[in-house]
Amino acid sequence: MSARQRGGAHPVASEVAEYHRQLVERLRVLLGPDLVGVYAGGSAALGGYVDGRSDLDVAVVCRRPLTAEEKAEIADSLRHESLPCPARGLELVVYSESTVRSGTADPGYELNLNTGRAMPFLVSPAPEGEPHWYAIDRAIVREHGVALAGPPASELFAPTPRGALLERVVESVSWYAEHPESAGDDAVVTACRALRFASEGVWSSKPAAGEWAKTQPDLDDELVKEAFGARSEPHALDRERVERLLDAVLGLLRAARDEPLRS
Repeated sequence: MSARQRGGAHPVASEVAEYHRQLVERLRVLLGPDLVGVYAGGSAALGGYVDGRSDLDVAVVCRRPLTAEEKAEIADSLRHESLPCPARGLELVVYSESTVRSGTADPGYELNLNTGRAMPFLVSPAPEGEPHWYAIDRAIVREHGVALAGPPASELFAPTPRGALLERVVESVSWYAEHPESAGDDAVVTACRALRFASEGVWSSKPAAGEWAKTQPDLDDELVKEAFGARSEPHALDRERVERLLDAVLGLLRAARDEPLRS
């Protein structure tokens, strides 16, 4: 069954669909009945997948914690040299079922694997590094994830409390503010998507977030337009303008975090 049939998601290239199919097959061999579900997230689920630019985000749920040997076998079987990824790279995270059902904002993963032709190889068998991306990714999977195997994501992934999730969103934008060498178009688009979530409770694709951000009076709409243009025609952005936008977004995000929207 295709991604569109399973989850109602936007279609992706046929080679991505075939890659997803092979990835699921390998996971079924490796985990057997302990494989609960496999979900496409990120741009492939949100309708913003761009061939040659986007990564493939995949969340895997297993019934129990994995052994060190199982983690190594998954990484070896799914790395780019074993299963070539048609996108820029694969960002695959394995969680236990208890973690995704808990609604935690902690990383909580069993395995984090980054691999691809344009992505540095990384295997992390236990949570480390920046903790904010994982709760955000799980929230996106819960609302928009395409079930490549298993039940609908909304039946498996519990919601994370808004306050805890907003804290992770603040951290995600703060990371760019604290790493000026990374203050380019990715920083701007991440800030736009974060602000839309804080303002409307909506997770959207990066292009959709950019269109929304252009209408916001507190943001530099010309910089937003330039940042999204740089995604198709890469070029450097003015660092000072990017830093000012990040500061403005962080102020709005912190206000939303400290004074959550009333229902």
